[in-house]
Amino acid sequence: MAASASSTDVTLAQDSFTALLLPFWQLVIGGLVLLAVIVSVRRLARRGPSRMTTGLLVTASAIIGLAVVGMLLQ
Repeated sequence: MAASASSTDVTLAQDSFTALLLPFWQLVIGGLVLLAVIVSVRRLARRGPSRMTTGLLVTASAIIGLAVVGMLLQ
């Protein structure tokens, strides 16, 4: 008699594999976001101080807004 894997075993194995990959994908996404932020800040800094101030205010507002929405949705 050959032992066969039940669907529960296969599902658990897939969930375990996905759980192992999750931190990797978070690092990849975080790295891409960091790269985008560095490129945009560098480009904004080349445009001058007045645009830099406006850009920083808009960015700060967006960060605060996302933090508030995140707290409200918890």
